[in-house]
Amino acid sequence: MATTLPRIQVTQTPELAAGLELAAKEWPGASRSELVARLAEAGSETLAAKRAARRAERRKVLEETRGKYAYPPGYLEELRRDWPE
Repeated sequence: MATTLPRIQVTQTPELAAGLELAAKEWPGASRSELVARLAEAGSETLAAKRAARRAERRKVLEETRGKYAYPPGYLEELRRDWPE
């Protein structure tokens, strides 16, 4: 199919072959290049969801610990004095 978009070449490793086989069952009739594109898109969506879940978990922990520890006045300034510039 003609396109002005950049193309990439992918080596079919055993892992990719297994993914293509699974993708062919999910999207029957799709060409191999379309299967690769769909797998990449699905993988991208999965990674984005994992990143969002990790971010949400970090925010949750930060909210849970906010204000939990009381530091004496001047503690951070004293601590930072030992840090290199």
